[in-house]
Amino acid sequence: MLRCKSWLMAVLAALTLAACQPPRPDPAEAEASVPALPPLTAVTLNLWHDKQDWPRRQDSIVATLEALRPDVVLLQEVLQDKDLPNQAQSLAQALGYRYRFYSSDPPAQARRYGNAILTRHRILAVAQQPLPPLDDYRVAGFASIEIDGRPLNVYVTHLHYKPEGGDIRRQQIRGLMDFVESTRGYAPSLLGGDFNTADSAPELQALAPMFASAYPTAHPDQPLDTPEHTTLNPHLDHRPQRIDHLFFQQGAFKVLEARIVFDQPEADGSWASDHFGLLARLQPLRGLPAE
Repeated sequence: MLRCKSWLMAVLAALTLAACQPPRPDPAEAEASVPALPPLTAVTLNLWHDKQDWPRRQDSIVATLEALRPDVVLLQEVLQDKDLPNQAQSLAQALGYRYRFYSSDPPAQARRYGNAILTRHRILAVAQQPLPPLDDYRVAGFASIEIDGRPLNVYVTHLHYKPEGGDIRRQQIRGLMDFVESTRGYAPSLLGGDFNTADSAPELQALAPMFASAYPTAHPDQPLDTPEHTTLNPHLDHRPQRIDHLFFQQGAFKVLEARIVFDQPEADGSWASDHFGLLARLQPLRGLPAE
């Protein structure tokens, strides 16, 4: 009888405890309760290393970036040399941004060439990956940055330049996507840089399962292979082409805006670079993982 009473009391206690537990939140409601992050802005620009008058071009680039105030800046053709401070470092110092430089050149070498990420947010982690074939000296850079307490993955790269080099770029995209998969974790991802081909090129289609290109997403009903959409500067002897791109992880962002920047000359007729830049403003969607 005692054993029966003990069993009955245990059952009643369990039922009482269960009744006091709050109901499990519906997954959709839980996602909706996560505060939405503010829109973020990304810019990509090929710096054209130290061609023409770099100090003057640097001032022009800094002035434009100060006006745009992007969250992240992706740079290609970044150079440092014996008598040239690292260009990404110089820009970051002028802007009050943090930066990371990525290069296949040895760190002890005076002359180094590569890509960079600048950000006004805290950098949590960084990595880089050489891209095949190694004799093309291409590298992908990664930075995890923190925005309002949440991580964001940012990737930068610069692919093989020859128009007939689609097979090489295809190899590089495979290496890039392997790198993304090994570093991205559960945070949303952005990817940008100079891809040296259109975002519709066959060799870039391996990006499509994960990434979408911001510029055509923002301009869905326009023919984009026209001179007004070029990212190569036709005023510096380039044939108009849109080869610089910003890609966003599908399902993680809504594109609010994408436009060409650095596409106007200074008063003296000089240009920031032989490339125009690309800006994308993106709304992170609710439910992104907290750090």
